[in-house]
Amino acid sequence: MIAKFTNYAEAVQFVDGIIANGFPAGAVAIVGKDLRTVERVRGKMSYGRVAVSGAVTGSWIGLFAGFVFGGSGTASAVSTTTSAFGSTFSTVLIGAGLGMLVNILRYSLMRNKRAFVSQSTVIASKYEVQVPSALADQASAAAAKSEG
Repeated sequence: MIAKFTNYAEAVQFVDGIIANGFPAGAVAIVGKDLRTVERVRGKMSYGRVAVSGAVTGSWIGLFAGFVFGGSGTASAVSTTTSAFGSTFSTVLIGAGLGMLVNILRYSLMRNKRAFVSQSTVIASKYEVQVPSALADQASAAAAKSEG
């Protein structure tokens, strides 16, 4: 370990400095210590939110399926384009409906329903910049150059 920081941005700035002064980038590691999980609540969970989420996901799957398996007509070009669009639009709607249904069923069958939507993040309280012990002197010299 050649340096300690309480802020990730400071550790990155330090690493940028030693790399700019010729230290090999592949030999540097930024290690987070004293990890903790922070869960931020983003909103209230409801059947409506579950349904909309399922519809959006299903629509994307339907759009993909519509493009892959979409209409192949042998009529005129205008008719073929209209047919392909109609076929793709239909698969988007079917996908949205199926996605909505699957998400609502899945949410209904969950045993430990949560009443909220959240996002988890892992945060470290301190960061150490580490290099192999054989390169510690070279890293210290590069750090001294970047500071002065």
